[in-house]
Amino acid sequence: MPPVFAHGRLRLYLLKLLDEAPRHGYEVIRLLEERFQGLYAPSAGTVYPRLAKLEAEGLVTHATEGGRKVYSITDAGRAELADRGGELADLELEIRDSVTELAAEIRDDVRGAAGDLRREMRAAASASATQVEDESWKAAKEDLRKARQEWKEQARRAKDESRRAREEAQQARRQAKEAQERAREEVQRIAGQLQEQFAKSGGVLGSLAGAWLGSGTPGSGSAAGPGAGSAGRAAADPVVDGDWAADLAPTGDPARDLDRLLDRFRDEVRDAARDRGVTAAQVAEARGHLKAASGRLGTTFGARP
Repeated sequence: MPPVFAHGRLRLYLLKLLDEAPRHGYEVIRLLEERFQGLYAPSAGTVYPRLAKLEAEGLVTHATEGGRKVYSITDAGRAELADRGGELADLELEIRDSVTELAAEIRDDVRGAAGDLRREMRAAASASATQVEDESWKAAKEDLRKARQEWKEQARRAKDESRRAREEAQQARRQAKEAQERAREEVQRIAGQLQEQFAKSGGVLGSLAGAWLGSGTPGSGSAAGPGAGSAGRAAADPVVDGDWAADLAPTGDPARDLDRLLDRFRDEVRDAARDRGVTAAQVAEARGHLKAASGRLGTTFGARP
């Protein structure tokens, strides 16, 4: 029998089940059996140790209800689940493939058993062609009928599960794409607000923000000097509002896309500061602006879509 879950994938799927609702261990086992339409059911010795390990890592917690441990996912568990959204979509596809393979093996086993039974029936018929059909012959025909019926039912269940897994994987991809777009829009919104705040502050810091955000308009207090090269580049290559970092094409991984946007922000601000020079007062003022932006981004990414 092929493995149902690759290494580390059962752990991810347990987090998914607990994210849906708090559950006790027996319910998790029953849900896994249902997801595989009875073709696979993990043992308690497989599920409970993994739940205990997830709890030790702070990804799940438990409360005792009616003498049973009811497990719930923690914020850290939800964060890991969100970070591995793409891997979860792939896991849904793997589950579909596993169900298909298990159903194929069962189908082959049933077909082989049915073939052996037919051969035995033919041999028995040849040996007793002149005898009246007896009870054993009727029982053999009934066994064959049941075997065929069971094969049809298992094939139907495997087909239904495959369709459901495909639909869930498609939904997971859509949700991942929507989350990525929301993150990109929020970063662009915060960048615009930073531009307005830095522009109001004036001085070298205002010029720094204008150069990074692509406005090409130095602050009123800036002086010509080493920073002229950066300001010139910004003026020669203006960025349309809302299109900052549009050259960074989405990768399909929202977390990676966000890292790339933050890297772009850091590199451009650092280059402008190096060209123009920064005073202690300007650093203190920048700290306040960046703290406000960090708070807004934290609120954005802390909210569930």
